[in-house]
Amino acid sequence: MAVHAHPDDESSKGAATMARYAGEGHRVQVVTCTGGERGDILNPKLADDPEILRDMPGYRRREMAAAAAALGVEQVWLGFVDSGLPEGDPLPPLPEGSFGLEPLEVAVGALVRQVREFRPHVMTCYDETGGYPHPDHIMSHRIAVGAYEAAADPTAYPDAGEPWAVQKLYYDVSFSVDRVLALHEAMQERGLASPFAEWIDRRGDRPRRTPTARITCADYFPQRDDALRAHATQIDPDGFFFMVPRDIEAQVWPFEEFELARARVPVADGLEEDLFAGVVPEGLTLDEAQR
Repeated sequence: MAVHAHPDDESSKGAATMARYAGEGHRVQVVTCTGGERGDILNPKLADDPEILRDMPGYRRREMAAAAAALGVEQVWLGFVDSGLPEGDPLPPLPEGSFGLEPLEVAVGALVRQVREFRPHVMTCYDETGGYPHPDHIMSHRIAVGAYEAAADPTAYPDAGEPWAVQKLYYDVSFSVDRVLALHEAMQERGLASPFAEWIDRRGDRPRRTPTARITCADYFPQRDDALRAHATQIDPDGFFFMVPRDIEAQVWPFEEFELARARVPVADGLEEDLFAGVVPEGLTLDEAQR
């Protein structure tokens, strides 16, 4: 189960890993916390499209369905309202009723219900920074960690289904400084203009995360790219995400990275190559989970 804030986040974060596991026969579910209702149209080719302007929420739902199909995954909506990205100094308050203002126990309860229904062995989510400081990303992190803990607790949310103990929780740290630098340098070595120079100047000194799992998934970059293109309002097919030649990416950085945040099963030392390493296929009993 991968917990994401908005439709399109799943296609830019850990998408090839999900496509790989789905292709290998695992059930994979994306939980999208909000409908992305307040997203801007970021693809200039669609800026004045009357259908999108008339029904952004409906259009983004159709985009999400196409992206899920491209990745071969299941997808559900958690049902909260996009907070939008506040801008200005000072920042304006979040819109009333938006996801970032939901009581934590309400949002956690909604995800607990989904966890107990789907019964995942592994969950992925954002780290405590949200990956970047969008209120919905930070809230997604908070409820994923909360649901990981609460879903296994029979005293928590007793009306949300039978308890289920997720065995491992990972933060997706795929969009790392190390990855950006590796791709940037590879393009420069080949005499190509890198799209990352400005990003490195602005964010290259941000704290580095320590990945504990590295999933080889270059064979599934085409599915990831198809999913990205499905989110046509958010992803310009001639833009940033497609500026690195895929043969260079597959050679230099053919994997996605994750950081283990919680585990209820023993984890071996060293860098994992499989998020399911060490999981108990039949699931943990509540006694095992508590131990």
